[in-house]
Amino acid sequence: MDERQLRILRELGDLGSVSAVAEALHVTPSAISQQLRLLQRSIPVPLTERAGRRVVLTDAGQALAAAAIEVETALARARHTITDFVGQPDGVVSVAAFHSAASAFFPLLLRGLAGPDRPRPALADEDVAQDRFPALTRDYDLVLAHRLDHAPPWPRTVASATLLREPLDVALSAGHPLASKPLLSPRDVADQPWITVHDGFPLMATIEAIASVANRRLEIVHRINEFAVVAEAVAAGGGIALMPRWTARAHPDVVLRPLSGVHALRHIDVLHRPERTARSAVRTVLTELHHAATQIQGRDV
Repeated sequence: MDERQLRILRELGDLGSVSAVAEALHVTPSAISQQLRLLQRSIPVPLTERAGRRVVLTDAGQALAAAAIEVETALARARHTITDFVGQPDGVVSVAAFHSAASAFFPLLLRGLAGPDRPRPALADEDVAQDRFPALTRDYDLVLAHRLDHAPPWPRTVASATLLREPLDVALSAGHPLASKPLLSPRDVADQPWITVHDGFPLMATIEAIASVANRRLEIVHRINEFAVVAEAVAAGGGIALMPRWTARAHPDVVLRPLSGVHALRHIDVLHRPERTARSAVRTVLTELHHAATQIQGRDV
């Protein structure tokens, strides 16, 4: 039993013939008869009977046709509810981001969405390995994720768009001997103690590329994912590190220097399940994220 079959039964009760129902619903009489047969299979008592050359409703058919009115009314009410929800401009939109993206994007997002009739963001930090970002779209409307520029694309089960293509620079303490050089090569930095992210996080591939180009194994002394903590460790002389140019918060005792000889660039992408953008509020937040990305990149101009 489905909505279409119930509607046909209701129309048969109102119009009095299969041909009239077919004309009203813009289908063939045989299609109407087939749907009535399918409906009858799920009902233990006859719904229709012959009255001369016409097919009419039995008492059971009339009772089900009356119930069909209630079903159509309830479904119409449900559709209106969904339409209102989808079109609601100020609904709650959940956004997750890894730490440095959260630090850069969340304040701009909150300010950009302030005011009446604007979406209400529900923000969360999620610092996970690269291959776990797509799964977060199950729990959040929008997910800010990062991957290296040459990494494989995200799976086709999620929709994605790039917000930033952000350079990765070498972070050094302000008094470090290499801080005076405007551009560093892998050989310049290969013999330094390194502060890196944990295995499984995107920046490790660039660290490995530096070691490969310099033809030596890097000395990794600390494993820290949070760039604010990395900056403090670098400032204190704990080693050098790779840091994003735009989204990491500046530290007065840390300088960033571009790196030559390796492809040091990461994508900051926004991921979501395709159906999430059916909501007006989600589309508004997505637009605001792109606007925030323009502001973040503009800081370097």
